[in-house]
Amino acid sequence: MNNMNTKSEVAESVVTDPDMSLIDAIYGRRSVRGFLDKEIPKDVLNRVFEIAQKSPSNCNVQPWKVYVASGELKERLKKQMVEKVVSGVEANPDYPYRSTFENEYRKRQVECAVALYSSMDIGRDDKEGRMRASLRNFEFFDAPYIAFIGMDPSFGTTVALDVGMWAQSLMLTMVSFGIHSCPMGTMRNYPDLVRDAFDIQDEHKSYSG
Repeated sequence: MNNMNTKSEVAESVVTDPDMSLIDAIYGRRSVRGFLDKEIPKDVLNRVFEIAQKSPSNCNVQPWKVYVASGELKERLKKQMVEKVVSGVEANPDYPYRSTFENEYRKRQVECAVALYSSMDIGRDDKEGRMRASLRNFEFFDAPYIAFIGMDPSFGTTVALDVGMWAQSLMLTMVSFGIHSCPMGTMRNYPDLVRDAFDIQDEHKSYSG
């Protein structure tokens, strides 16, 4: 497991940076839900996080914290999360989440869901299929890495915007290196598992995936 959060903690890399433009990276980014079981070279990972660290933040406090799991640790987290979901354990996220939207926002939400389920050939009344599709989130879509992103909740909404900008910088940088991702709000459901996995002692840290 790796804790990558400040530039001083990321080793300088000798990897060659890609030539992809920012515009191409923005248009190329998409939420991928199927991954190859392929390891990313460590120097590439280091460089990706090093570049993302250039994101702006209020007073340069760099509030984001990220913990990356792969291998046995990732498999353990996946097993634990799936077990909780299947057992019906209620989610206990650190932050409140609004799952209902209205007007044009609801329309966009529905259109997105229809497109997603249609691509998986899952009908509106196929409850088993929808449950299976939902469970794939907690299986991390078989991605070889899972990153949990968070911050100290005392920062509040304003500084949370900085974390969002950092996440976008990270995802676009990944695209430029030929690496795709899928931001998943469902990773907020069981933060205690994340704290335990990474031996995070500060219980006030809050995490989502």
